[in-house]
Amino acid sequence: MRSHHKHVLMCTGPRCTEGGLQAESLFQKLGKAIDSRPGLTVKRTRSHCFAVCKDGPIMVVYPEGVWYRCADEAVLERIVEEHLQNGQELSGHVIHRLGVGDV
Repeated sequence: MRSHHKHVLMCTGPRCTEGGLQAESLFQKLGKAIDSRPGLTVKRTRSHCFAVCKDGPIMVVYPEGVWYRCADEAVLERIVEEHLQNGQELSGHVIHRLGVGDV
């Protein structure tokens, strides 16, 4: 496995968007956004469900354990740029932090 400094899990299950189609599309765009930034080493993995479907699609960034509501492509791009690339949480879209509970 290639080394990476962050691991992103993204729900692509059928409940948070119609049949999971929007979530799967965002997952594909996440890959392109990561690949378009030289030096950004992020592993991405599909997840079936995080059990917070009403807030979906959900993206979780580790090692920080930050859960984002990733509503659309614009939010996804901001998460990639601000959090994955620059290390700054996108606080307006955080729904949970590991060990903290609901935000």
